[in-house]
Parts: sequence; structure tokens; C-alpha cells
Amino acid sequence: MIQIVLMDSPGPRQVTELQFSVPAGTTVREALVLSGWLESRPEFANSLPQLEVAVWGRKVPLNHVLQDRDRLEFLRPLTVDPKVARRERFKKQGAKTAGLFTKRRPGAKAGY
Repeated sequence: MIQIVLMDSPGPRQVTELQFSVPAGTTVREALVLSGWLESRPEFANSLPQLEVAVWGRKVPLNHVLQDRDRLEFLRPLTVDPKVARRERFKKQGAKTAGLFTKRRPGAKAGY
């Protein structure tokens, strides 16, 4: 038997963790069925082939064989492009209060 950790984040700042044991040689698809996670999230039970999962942050197919102490993670689609979100945060903060621009030596160019 090998130990697996199943991580799910249904929304921002919401994380659930489930630790369970499966036989050695178990695939991701089999682990999802054995964990009972599909019953708790019926919206994904019908869309299992389209489900995107990762092991320790690396995307893997559903036929990937799990190793001992693997961390299985579900990937949600992004709602906002990270570059756009960062640009908007920077615009809201203002150039003088963020990052390199907070501390300026007298007489130095901006950002140095």
C-alpha cells in the first residue's frame, strides 16, 4: 500500500486535503474512484475524462501511475490572466509604493 494526499481547492482560499492509502501501481483515475472524492463532487463525476490533475504541480494524464507519498492536485481553470491581475494590482498600488520604486537614493534614477 502507498500513501496519497488528495488536494482540492473549489474556490479561492478554500483548500481540502484527504490522505488515504491505495495499492501500489494505482493510476490517478483509480485513486479518484477509491478515494470517494467523485461522490462528494458530483459535478466532476460526469466529466472525468476532461478533468485536469497534477502530481506535485506537474500536469499528468489520468493513466499516470502514482508513487508513494504523491500529492494529487486538481487544476481549476484560471478566471483571470495572472499578468493582467498583476498589472491591475500595480496600477492600484501606484508606482511609488511598490517594489523597486519604494526606496530611492537621493539623486538616483527611478527603479535604481
